Amino acid sequence: MQNMQPDIHDIRIYQKLGGVDAKSLETVDQLLLILPAKPSGADFGKLPQGAKMQAVYRKHAAGSTPAFTTRLGNKTQTLVVGGTIATDASTFEQLTLGRKLVAAATSQKAGRLGICAVGFDTDAQTRIVNNMLAAALAAAFELPTYKSKPEPDTIKSIRLLGVDEKIDTSRTEAEAKGNNLARWLTVQPPNFLDAKSYARLIRSMAKDRRWQYKRFSTKDLSSLGCGAFLAVAQGNDNDSASIVRLRYRPGSKSATADLSLVGKGIIFDTGGTNLKPFEFMLDMHGDMQGSAVALGTFLAISEMQLPIAVDCWLAITENRTGPNAYKSQDVVTAANGKTIQTVHTDAEGRMALADTLVLASRDKPGMIFDYATLTGSCIRALTTRYSGVFTNRSELHPTLKRIGRNSGERVWPFPIGEEFMEDLKSDTADFLQCSVKGTGDHILAASFLAEFIENDVPWVHMDLAAGNNKGGLGHVASKFTGFGVRYTMSAILDENLLKAKL
Repeated sequence: MQNMQPDIHDIRIYQKLGGVDAKSLETVDQLLLILPAKPSGADFGKLPQGAKMQAVYRKHAAGSTPAFTTRLGNKTQTLVVGGTIATDASTFEQLTLGRKLVAAATSQKAGRLGICAVGFDTDAQTRIVNNMLAAALAAAFELPTYKSKPEPDTIKSIRLLGVDEKIDTSRTEAEAKGNNLARWLTVQPPNFLDAKSYARLIRSMAKDRRWQYKRFSTKDLSSLGCGAFLAVAQGNDNDSASIVRLRYRPGSKSATADLSLVGKGIIFDTGGTNLKPFEFMLDMHGDMQGSAVALGTFLAISEMQLPIAVDCWLAITENRTGPNAYKSQDVVTAANGKTIQTVHTDAEGRMALADTLVLASRDKPGMIFDYATLTGSCIRALTTRYSGVFTNRSELHPTLKRIGRNSGERVWPFPIGEEFMEDLKSDTADFLQCSVKGTGDHILAASFLAEFIENDVPWVHMDLAAGNNKGGLGHVASKFTGFGVRYTMSAILDENLLKAKL
């Protein structure tokens, strides 16, 4: 087995302020050139060989992406990949343009990639360049591959050319590291990233970055009364399952967390006794991506050295078949004493999260975000372009939508509450695990999870419908998108949702 530490090193980023000259263009092998929706001759006039670019642009179909491609007649024969975008384009539109331009620019060979936005004011230029950079950093990252011949690099370095003023890229770089980590973990084959190796990897990362690390074994969880999590874990043929807690404390080690990140880490989901059919089980090594997003967000916060105290709780197990696997109609008791009548063993995510949310909320953090690939009904409601969000603070719904627009990771809020728990009434336990009918299961699942938030802690649940999108999404080209890292960073930094002093 190869080294189980992701290579999330910094890629070299250079900046060239002022106008773009011929010499700076010779420092890049490919150039992403972003222009206004209707570029003028004056816009092209700011560039060496601009008249040639404009002539090529006029020959391309209007509205195409890329808007044009050409090679410059310089020493490096720089490949120019041009794109156009409206000044008021959304973050998602900018990120999507970046993904498409980077793919076109890097299809031939690895090299030094340049990014240049011409014809925009300074603020718009900064936003656009940072979003193009996000796409470039996602493309430059090497996802796990086990081919006999390694894949060639796509990008060796990145140069930001013609910027009006020095751009602060620290946030974009930190978010990229978090997203890359989330995708790297999710892509891992399940025989390489099993429950034990996952916990070891997290422990190794914690040691390197001076995070506090604690692993709650099944024995520990039994003493804590975590019967919901253990019901899922009991199908394993070993004692590999655990809940891992990380702590990032930039100040006092004993500080109460401003934020707790909670993630569903089902390493492989067979469906349990209610076995999944082949087509729905094929990609179930990715059912742990909620935990990967939580860990990636935790990494991004740490990389930026944000002055907030953060906990990260990861519920790590498999959902297996076997003689000891839990069954329909089993009754189990969760850590908060509430009893659950099992209906369907493939609704294991809410079981694993239930106890984890109890443990997280008992510490009275300022806020909890949890992430999970939880329900197919959320995908049916939203497709895989949006993710669903749910909260015990309904007044946050407009803010949660706005965070999605700001970050380019779009979400849609759904209601939860006691009226939906009517569908989970049980004659033998406090409530059912899920409804037999399955109607609105994403809403019922979130309403179920709300029963395990103690101390009335503000809580946001993200059902990662957009965690897996064929062809990529936004700035990310891979099928597994790492959705949620940018969103949460925007919640912290743009909306100050934690009300912390940042």
